[in-house]
Amino acid sequence: MKSVVVDKIASVAQHNDLASELRVSADIPCEEGVLVAVRVLNNKSRYNQLELTSGRMATVNQGDIVVGALGHRKALRGYSGHLPTELQPGDTIQLLNIGGVLGMCDSANPDVGPPFECKVLGTVLSFPYLGERIGVPARAGSAPLGDDVALDTSGVPVVAMAGTCMDSGKTAAACAIVGRLRHLGFHVAACKATGVSLRRDVLAMEDAGATETMIFSDFGIVTTTAANGPALTRALLSGLAAQRPDVIVLELGDGLLGAYGVEAILSDSGIRDALTAVVLCANDPVSAWGGAKILRESFDIEPAVVSGPATDNDVGIQQIDERLSLPAINALSNGVALGDKVAALLKEEAS
Repeated sequence: MKSVVVDKIASVAQHNDLASELRVSADIPCEEGVLVAVRVLNNKSRYNQLELTSGRMATVNQGDIVVGALGHRKALRGYSGHLPTELQPGDTIQLLNIGGVLGMCDSANPDVGPPFECKVLGTVLSFPYLGERIGVPARAGSAPLGDDVALDTSGVPVVAMAGTCMDSGKTAAACAIVGRLRHLGFHVAACKATGVSLRRDVLAMEDAGATETMIFSDFGIVTTTAANGPALTRALLSGLAAQRPDVIVLELGDGLLGAYGVEAILSDSGIRDALTAVVLCANDPVSAWGGAKILRESFDIEPAVVSGPATDNDVGIQQIDERLSLPAINALSNGVALGDKVAALLKEEAS
């Protein structure tokens, strides 16, 4: 056990009360969510920031000592990497996302360039036993996810954002809906159920007016999968519903086809029955067509409205109307109309 002074603590460690001077151990359990300290070995001009526990974005520099969490990632437009099977101080791992997930990079999208290379210093220790100097590996999350989580929305309607891919406009649509519903007098709660640890999206929903927010990493899950996605969604919806909001806005990160568990969530009949409306976010008219086809044929879900870059101008909106017989509303240029559309659906559901 030795002491290290850290420069940056990633948001994945949000629920740990970590000081700048930490104790680390050479014994490193290679398990998702275990917090480790690393030294950054290179500089980058692209994708070179880290989300801190404060929510601020900080530029990462060569030589910085950073605290992140072990995990994996399978991102189409970022890094793909796996959890290492063994680690010891001095080994090299990579920073896989700006939320602080650390693992072994398998491939990188050219848009983000090579990842940060990081020298492992050790496992961050916490000291839960009062009056004793017994350190245990610190882990992400405030509470572990139960094995069999029941879903109880207490009748609170749920509006879900499902996308064709990452960066398809889900968070923009969620924020537009949250903001408009709040202006209409709704008490709105919001959550993100799938993806890789990063608080940026739920912070944006808070800024838009969500009174209560949650994210999967609150349960110590660094990266969601088909195995944990449904249980996480049940836990998030039940936890927020207990606060008695008027509506819950649910973002399903990544896309309908992906490794983060969206398909497994929508395949769960109990979760599907709890969804009042599904907003489909798509990058272009073809992906909107494919996304609607998947929702309709694989999950028996009729999208309520299409948003995202596919609706950036009248060309896409007309194509979606003609080909899919669905309303299309852009969240950035016409967010009030998108929120009003959802409010009308909620009113119709309640009547």
